[in-house]
Amino acid sequence: MLATTSCKEESKKDMGAGGPGGKPGAGGVPTFSGIIAGAFPINRNIEAPGTILANETTDMQPEISGRVVSINFKEGTNVKAGTLLVKLFDGDLQAQLKKLAVQLTIAEATEKRQKELLSINGTSQQDYDNASLNVNNIKADMELLKVRISQTEVRAPFNGKLGLRNISLGAYVNPTTIITNISQMNVIKVEFSVPEKYAHEMLPNKILTLRTANQEKVYYATVIASQNIISAETRNLLVKAIVKDPDSRITPGTFVEVSVGLGYNANAIMIPTQAIIPSTRTKRVIVLREGKAIFQDVKTDFRDASRIEITEGVNLGDTIITSGLLTIKDGMPCKVVIAKK
Repeated sequence: MLATTSCKEESKKDMGAGGPGGKPGAGGVPTFSGIIAGAFPINRNIEAPGTILANETTDMQPEISGRVVSINFKEGTNVKAGTLLVKLFDGDLQAQLKKLAVQLTIAEATEKRQKELLSINGTSQQDYDNASLNVNNIKADMELLKVRISQTEVRAPFNGKLGLRNISLGAYVNPTTIITNISQMNVIKVEFSVPEKYAHEMLPNKILTLRTANQEKVYYATVIASQNIISAETRNLLVKAIVKDPDSRITPGTFVEVSVGLGYNANAIMIPTQAIIPSTRTKRVIVLREGKAIFQDVKTDFRDASRIEITEGVNLGDTIITSGLLTIKDGMPCKVVIAKK
């Protein structure tokens, strides 16, 4: 009977079978899943949503209020800079200009007579100066009227393509009325944002690739500039690039997927993203060293769908624990089962 009891007790001690989930193994040491840190070749690319923009675009609005007396454009047509698009009523201004022209003729004649009289001491210098002043005042008033008349004309500010017309003949418009819009389509830009960690990569002349949602064609773009500050709300940097060889299928407002190449790394240490333990100020992984779990601070960089690049804190050949991370304590003895590739 004593021999039988002893055998049963020894059998209970040997029954603990460990597993990858952190269950106790032989001798009560928990076992977890893990990987061996190895070198992988990667093309470091980041993807970002972008929007196609025209090189220049603006809404056409009148400078003053008035009634539309002529519309001189067709929707969707290309126009040159300075083309008259809309004319507002200026009859009253033209009448005032003619009145001032008559006054100017008389004033100039008076000035001429005063000048002749002054040459023979037939008048005073003050009378001649008053006549000259009157001429200059009338000329200034005429220039002011010409400016006001020019404000009744809405002209194209640059070569571009017009949009839809929002007014009709005879409509009364004011400076808040949008008549149409004009866009310069010969040059197309793309605008996108990248995380601040990649801001130093967005240098002028950097080549990007673009893809639209409805076609497989790949477009190329060249970075021209980036915002001078990083957004405090999103921690992203706004970047603009010029699209090379655009066609009619890529128009302003189009959504595109921007791919930014950050270089090739033939020996990148990549580990599963679930192996990272984030904290307030740093990131950690759990490394198995001499049979114990050691919490190691790391620095990360490029990330793909399932892996993340480690740039500091892990060496090639280190054993990284990937399961049961919340149950492990620093310095705890454990075993690791290496996951199959």
